[in-house]
Amino acid sequence: MTPQKKTSQTTSNAEPEAVCPICDGLGLVKKRVPEDHPDFGKAFACACQQEKLAARQSQQIYEMSNLSSYAHLTFATFQTDLEWLSPDQNNILRMAVELSHYFAQQPEGQWLLLQGGYGSGKTHLAAAIGNHRLAMGRPAIFMTVPDLLDHLRRTYGPGTDVRYDQLFDQLKQTPLLILDDLGSESPTAWANEKVFQLLNERYVNVLPTVITTNHSLEDLDKRISSRLVDQHLTRIIRLDLPDYRRGGELQNRSDLSNLRLYADMTFETFDRRHQSLPPETTVNLERALRLAENFANHPEGWLVLLGEHGAGKTHLAASIANYRQMMGDDVILVTAADLLDYLRSAFNPNSRDNLDTRFNEIRSAPLLILDHFQLTTATAWAKEKLFQILDYRYLAKLPTVITKAGDDINDLDASFRSRLLDTRISKIYLITAPDYRGGVSAKRNR
Repeated sequence: MTPQKKTSQTTSNAEPEAVCPICDGLGLVKKRVPEDHPDFGKAFACACQQEKLAARQSQQIYEMSNLSSYAHLTFATFQTDLEWLSPDQNNILRMAVELSHYFAQQPEGQWLLLQGGYGSGKTHLAAAIGNHRLAMGRPAIFMTVPDLLDHLRRTYGPGTDVRYDQLFDQLKQTPLLILDDLGSESPTAWANEKVFQLLNERYVNVLPTVITTNHSLEDLDKRISSRLVDQHLTRIIRLDLPDYRRGGELQNRSDLSNLRLYADMTFETFDRRHQSLPPETTVNLERALRLAENFANHPEGWLVLLGEHGAGKTHLAASIANYRQMMGDDVILVTAADLLDYLRSAFNPNSRDNLDTRFNEIRSAPLLILDHFQLTTATAWAKEKLFQILDYRYLAKLPTVITKAGDDINDLDASFRSRLLDTRISKIYLITAPDYRGGVSAKRNR
């Protein structure tokens, strides 16, 4: 005989609420197992609670995704035709919006990779896709990769409402997963494995996925990048744009660069000291000037200027910077010490930029001029950061000027020397002129 559902008593005119015949409305049941079974005496959620639990877990995961905090990031609020961008750059923006909107309308069987620098609009477009799907009544989960990994770690702890397998399975199976800032997570073996497992599951099942990153594909885990370059699945949108959030005023002027302090240091004001130097030193200084002028006209590779303090290294480096800025280039001129202070200040709670933002600004600058480069008193952290910056620029072959006191680079670590000595990209020139800041030809404090 089929058991009849009991009904709870009610004093209102509403229909009485059906009571589960299995748990008698308690929501919990005990398994019928022998006394020596590990589940003996334990209470478990009744089958009647599974739907409620699933709905609650889905809501918790949605709240974890924090998409509500990005509710204002929609296609309607994404700005194009910005006056500080070139026509080509505005075309990139318009095309990115069009392709992202198309994906949001029908994402089935596709991946979308939004690739670009900080502030280029990647996160806005990714969130706009998620908000568009929610407005259509379709589910979407939006998470930054570091936050996703933090939530997974928390499921190992006591008192969590969502188990690890529940959360990870939902992320694997959700109809649309949006992962923001891939590559910004700590590159531990565990983190790499979790991100790969998640993306590989969605890759195998061809589940719609949106990914944003400011890294090149070569910088990512090879297993992940191999899936991202699958032309049958992934559409890549490259946003090669300046920081969208800073506006036109800051596009060509970094907070870091000290170039304004060197405004009077140009090729025209460079003192060749013809009257005070021996002929061979004059020739050496003239060659240094020609070398700097050639680099300013065709900024390719690296130029390393050596010489004692006051020999003219900084003046020539600043002349290159002033000339390229006049030509419309984005230039950073900074001493090595100031650069490190700039990076350290990102740890200040009141800093508007995090370390990653500042680090990327420096290493990817179109032209970086690093003055007074020396590592004698540098900490291990300072050496690591300087090497990471120079190694990136070395591999990317980005124009770089370095000035260093002394007549060689033998006091640098081998990792630095190997890059500075690579004649395929770097030219080292020793200025033999003496310090003239205290001499009769000194006209300014250099």
